[in-house]
Amino acid sequence: MIEYIQSALLIIAAFLIIISAIGLISLSKDTKNAVYGRIHIVGLFDVACIIAMIGLGQYLLAGVYFILAPFSAHAIANAYWKKEDRENNADLMTVEEEVDENHPFLHPKEKMQALESENSEKLKADDRFSVTTIEIDEGE
Repeated sequence: MIEYIQSALLIIAAFLIIISAIGLISLSKDTKNAVYGRIHIVGLFDVACIIAMIGLGQYLLAGVYFILAPFSAHAIANAYWKKEDRENNADLMTVEEEVDENHPFLHPKEKMQALESENSEKLKADDRFSVTTIEIDEGE
């Protein structure tokens, strides 16, 4: 009886793998949000593998995979969102921020580049160190 249950679980896992493979292959590269669609389809692979491991009697391995697979999928999706998804993530759009001229620590990029190019002609190889001091008002 147990062999029949194991065989049924392996057949279900194989069926899920075939369905998800067809879905993964048929997903076009030009599709909007293709990365997220692929991650979603790979979730079917994960479920199929968990079912197959249960069918083979590897309960501990199935439990560990059941816990770790969503974390890895989320990490991949989050990394793509934070670094490469310019279509959906407005924070990645390059917008020039205005810098207050009176701010002691923030300076416009153009101003810093101009100072560096101006000073690079004057500096010698030995004279590349600068010393700055900060005045601290104890009343603040």
